Amino acid sequence: MLKKAIFEKKNILITGGAGFVGSHLCDELVKQSKVICIDNFSTGDEKNIDHLLSNPDFEFIRHDLCEPIELENFPELEKFRIKFQGIQEIYNLACPTSPKNFHDNRIDTLLANSYAVKNTLDLAVKYDAKFLHFSSSVVYGPKRDSGGNIAEHDVGIVDMLSERSSYDEGKRFAETIVKNFRDVFMIDSKIVRIFRTYGPRMKLNDGQLIPDFIYNALDNKELLMHSDESETTSLCYIADIVDGAMKMMDSDSPGPVNLGSDVAVSMTEVANKIIEMTGSKSNVVKNDGTIKLPDLCIPDISKARTELGWIPVNTLEHGLEMTIEDLRATKGLKTIKGVI
Repeated sequence: MLKKAIFEKKNILITGGAGFVGSHLCDELVKQSKVICIDNFSTGDEKNIDHLLSNPDFEFIRHDLCEPIELENFPELEKFRIKFQGIQEIYNLACPTSPKNFHDNRIDTLLANSYAVKNTLDLAVKYDAKFLHFSSSVVYGPKRDSGGNIAEHDVGIVDMLSERSSYDEGKRFAETIVKNFRDVFMIDSKIVRIFRTYGPRMKLNDGQLIPDFIYNALDNKELLMHSDESETTSLCYIADIVDGAMKMMDSDSPGPVNLGSDVAVSMTEVANKIIEMTGSKSNVVKNDGTIKLPDLCIPDISKARTELGWIPVNTLEHGLEMTIEDLRATKGLKTIKGVI
């Protein structure tokens, strides 16, 4: 292990940093630290980090973490003085996340949840870096008939041979790797389980309901449900997830800790709210079966509240307003003052 002196700022590595969640994390962490973003653009997007490329405290490396990486071999990282300072923190978000292209990404997803996690943990061991792994609510399996919010002690019910097993069971195996590396190598590794998250920079036409709802509403097109009309889900705004992750990194808790909204919302009501907020003439139409999103559990966030002092603070209305504003800009539409 390399425990080295910190010069003026911490060196932080973010894998999957060009993705939706990862890019927002880059935005916050680069304010106080030096950030190395690694992504292979399997589902991430360069436009998510374009605004950071001119920042001297930010550097992007295109690399598939299923292959090992030697950070000292990249000349563009010399300014980070890794040979002398090492890496202080690693946030691991490297995993394909596209619902629409899920089946095409199954092998990449398996490798991201195994090889990529192992290779990133090797860096944590090498630099004695704090390591935060982003797991998912899918480790609990589908919503239970008994109802109630799901807590971290629940071991989950997941079909390891289902069509979604590369992601669902993969996320469970990734947690196993992180836990065993912590025990064997005595590194400060942690796990957060992220529930459904939304906000600016989500991909369009990718099977993600919120951005597709908003984009179609702005065009007065039908809003297509990918779930039953009666389904409720957890929706947490991206800024709250980033805040929770940073609090987790600074905590003494190894986790796992749930991060998400503990309030169940109806997707039909959300769709109608978007229609109202955009002043759209759209209608909500039933699921056509082309994409079926899993019916996921609602989190119990008592542990996050107690151990991290964290709760979501952004209302659904505010989060939707910010997401609508972002998509209006993407479409080149102006936001009318007082009307979103």
